[in-house]
Amino acid sequence: MGAPSNTQQDQTVLPAELSKKATSISPLFPFALPSSIAAIGGPTYTTPQILVQQVAYSLSDKVFAYSPETFALDCAVKQWALEKQENVSGKVTAVNVLETRLGAGSSLLGYTFSKDKTSQKELPQSVIASTATLTSMQTALNQLSLLYSISSPVVAHIAALDYDVQAESLVADYASAIHVARETGLGLISSVSSHETQHMALFATLAATVLPTVHIYDGVKVSRESTRVVDVLDQSALGKLSAAVLKEQKEVSTKADQLTRVSQILQSLNSELGTAYSFFEYEGHATPDAVLVVFGSVEASLATQVASTLAKSGQKVGVIAVRLINPFSEAHFIEALPKSVKRVVVLGQVQDQTLVEDETTQSVLFTDVFSAVIMSDAWALPPPVFDFKYPRAQEWSPKDFAWIFNKIQQSTFVDTTLPTDSSNFELVRDGANYIFWDLDNSHSANSPAILATLLAGDATKNVSFRATYDNGPQAGVIQSEIRTSPKVIEAPYHIRNADLTVVQDVKLLSSYDVLASVRPGGTVLLIANIAPEDYEKKLPVEFRRSLVSRAINLFTLNVDVEVQVEDTDAFKAALSQLAFLQLIGANAPQLLMSLLNVTNSAAVYAAAKELEKSLLKIEVPKEWAEVEVAENTFALPVAAASTSFTINDAKLEIETESHLRTPQTVGQALSFKEAFSAKSSLRPDLAMKNFIVKVKENKRLTPAYYDRNVFHIEFDTTGTGLQYNIGEALGVHAQNDPAQVLEFIHWYNLDPEAIVEVPSREDPEHSLEVRTVFQSLVQNIDIFGRPPKKFYESLAEYTIDPEQKKQLTTIGSAEGAAEFKRRAEVDFVTYVDILQEFNSARPPFYDLIKLVSPMKRREYSIASAQVVNPNSVHLLIVEVEWFDSKNRRRVGQSTRYLSGLTIGSEVTVSVKPSVMKLPQSSTAPLIMAGLGTGLAPFRAFCQYRAWQQSQGLPIGPILLYMGARHQREEYLYGEEWEAYKAAGIITLLGTAFSRDQKEKIYIQDRMRQSIDQIVQSFVKDEGSFYLCGPTWPVPDVAAVLMEALAAEGQARGVRVDARKRLEELKDHERYVLEVY
Repeated sequence: MGAPSNTQQDQTVLPAELSKKATSISPLFPFALPSSIAAIGGPTYTTPQILVQQVAYSLSDKVFAYSPETFALDCAVKQWALEKQENVSGKVTAVNVLETRLGAGSSLLGYTFSKDKTSQKELPQSVIASTATLTSMQTALNQLSLLYSISSPVVAHIAALDYDVQAESLVADYASAIHVARETGLGLISSVSSHETQHMALFATLAATVLPTVHIYDGVKVSRESTRVVDVLDQSALGKLSAAVLKEQKEVSTKADQLTRVSQILQSLNSELGTAYSFFEYEGHATPDAVLVVFGSVEASLATQVASTLAKSGQKVGVIAVRLINPFSEAHFIEALPKSVKRVVVLGQVQDQTLVEDETTQSVLFTDVFSAVIMSDAWALPPPVFDFKYPRAQEWSPKDFAWIFNKIQQSTFVDTTLPTDSSNFELVRDGANYIFWDLDNSHSANSPAILATLLAGDATKNVSFRATYDNGPQAGVIQSEIRTSPKVIEAPYHIRNADLTVVQDVKLLSSYDVLASVRPGGTVLLIANIAPEDYEKKLPVEFRRSLVSRAINLFTLNVDVEVQVEDTDAFKAALSQLAFLQLIGANAPQLLMSLLNVTNSAAVYAAAKELEKSLLKIEVPKEWAEVEVAENTFALPVAAASTSFTINDAKLEIETESHLRTPQTVGQALSFKEAFSAKSSLRPDLAMKNFIVKVKENKRLTPAYYDRNVFHIEFDTTGTGLQYNIGEALGVHAQNDPAQVLEFIHWYNLDPEAIVEVPSREDPEHSLEVRTVFQSLVQNIDIFGRPPKKFYESLAEYTIDPEQKKQLTTIGSAEGAAEFKRRAEVDFVTYVDILQEFNSARPPFYDLIKLVSPMKRREYSIASAQVVNPNSVHLLIVEVEWFDSKNRRRVGQSTRYLSGLTIGSEVTVSVKPSVMKLPQSSTAPLIMAGLGTGLAPFRAFCQYRAWQQSQGLPIGPILLYMGARHQREEYLYGEEWEAYKAAGIITLLGTAFSRDQKEKIYIQDRMRQSIDQIVQSFVKDEGSFYLCGPTWPVPDVAAVLMEALAAEGQARGVRVDARKRLEELKDHERYVLEVY
């Protein structure tokens, strides 16, 4: 066995047949999937994700695939299964396409433990998914791990990939995978680069014969990079190599521990492949002072390359790339760590920036490394170990690692915050780099992919290609990057020194700093027809200044020329492709012939004739360097943020127009409903079933002098048909303040009585909603709500002031994150605030109602039991009030509306199910903890238990813990709790008024004081625990419950994994959180 033959290595495999139409080539993946899985092998252009699928399909009995359509994690295995292609066993691998949801993994469990599978344990099952799915599978994986001795082997190929809502982008999520591996005992193996992904997929599959194993790799960049991989094993070689390694493992004692057996597998694999993979791989100076420990594809690849470069210049730094993080082998780690090291720094991923800043949180990798170093006797005095945490959303580049290595060499190293303006650092590359900017739905969006296929035809060069979709700026942008080199390319980061950048739309210059990633003396090509006198008007100031300061060559290409061709889009695309080829000095005749093979030949010939007069070099005036930049300008992003893997969905939607109507036309529709297909409906804009209820009581519970207005409100439901269950929530469809609405209408110069006609959200093609401008702003449009980032960008399209347009565009971009956060979380700006600040933007009203989000219902836990209150529903609410940075009083929209309602006022409401459900048995103990208005559902619980007792049913104990600041002002429903306590309904009442004594007391303190009763009710008697209120006490409350679980186990002489047990109770709805 070994690598493929030399004959195979000398011939790079390109797609067998390329379509005659350019539209057949994907903007994301230039190189088509081979028609046969058996054709994959030798040097070939492909993606790591295809190679992962090749291994999974070839070596598995069944593949369980969890992939959203846009992720394309399973596109190949689905095609091969559909075409009934065979695996190494000569059978067709079954592919189960599944959705990620709660309980994911159940079908995998059922299959692996079926009788026909446990009798054939040598046949592995593969999972293809992302980390977002892995977390949903945790319960199933835990069961698999516990019963693995009777299971068939299972390997999960996991793309480190999730969407980070806070960062508004796709992120490589390793933290979640590490957490799942630790909780379930799974093996966790990482691929460092695209060139070894196939080997690591094979290693993980073989390791799965010892323990259930996860193979993880970067799902945002590395897995989607199209590049030339030299040593690709074909399907036959995979089968033979797998069989050879497994045969050798039969000689390893089954009594050996898991690490020993997995280590033997890796050694056998190295022997067969001629490689030197290890659990921990060191690169850098022979006797380093500082060593960085990293885990993850991009992190390991970049850190290794930078450390190697710095070590060659004499800097005493090194890096250890962790390949096997679970189980963590301390012995192998200490063996890999140079003994000269004076400090060890662990680069550990955590969920988000909040955890980065939390000094009490440590990364999992740090705890492993720290333990290994401290417990080792390799040093008389172990070197210090530091935790350098970073969030999942961190974008890495070579300069980041150069900065880190520079810092950790210093004996005073303490800083763990990456600067935003560190000095540039570039890895030395032989070859050329090209960047393309375009709108994501442009006719030329796949031109870079076409050009990549052409450049890959040169057997003397390696080519890599990657495209990034950013759905934010300009409603959707695609940035494509091509690298070429005579050497193997390993560069999982955005290009920062492009030789040529092509910009397909001048509008993109206002959204990105495209020149920041062009090398000094490089070239930029603008696809635009700009008259010389319009340069200063259409080219941004900073763009013009950078052209001069960095000596960048500027070319323009006019594609809007009249030619006699059938497909003008194909002509424009071909013209830009030929311009690119000419500017890079490519072999024009040869590449022209290649271009004819992949696109519209008539368009290419026409473009070739027009190229010379359409492509112009622009002389850049030196005076542009002196142009003054406006104050308060924001830095534009230099690269696209990966927010999606496809074009902006909004561009695919066909919008039905909104209209402003006269009262006469509306009257006709309402008078002749059948003719106009009109119907009356209660709040037709709302999808759920709604009810109109009347205010029965609205009473403030806190004193008038107190700074918090907590009020009890009751609604009369008589005759409405509204029904609700214990623990459910009431959705209130609040309204904006009519006085504020009229003030806005006057400022915006609208007619409040004008009729607006909007497509129904339920049936946009066949029905319209009719209301006045005033009604729509009071009932439907969240004009006083907080605007998202997208609003700033969308509003920029309507402004006529260039400076306001630039400012809006910047705030809506990635570079404006800090400014957006300040506005949203410090100034608490509203849509109205933004419209008044950027007053040159006046979208027509029928556009404004599309830009502004609709008002959402606000949900409140119901504080009553319907069996006790058959004709009413009760809520407990605190009026949300605060002062912004300008000392303006702000009040929550819904709580303002509710607190001001008078007796008899009509309100539109709906009912929402909740996780707060009572156990079926009336004798099951209830342990409840509520802070402030979080007591609402527990009032309903107590009412219901009291009713059950009145019906002659036995009831279980109730432990109620409540927290507030002061008893005198905030003992909410205090008289009721005391009455329930006196009647024996409430067994224990633990009140924690935090500010009524010198030392603050919280609910977790009261819980800990009565932990014996919690042990009895929660653990021994199998009661249910509920927490309702803010999120902050969750860790402390959970800690008390884990103490109770551990104490009960200790009393029985059993060691209990309290954290895992609490998670199990959560799955069984005995540990319920309703926090916000």
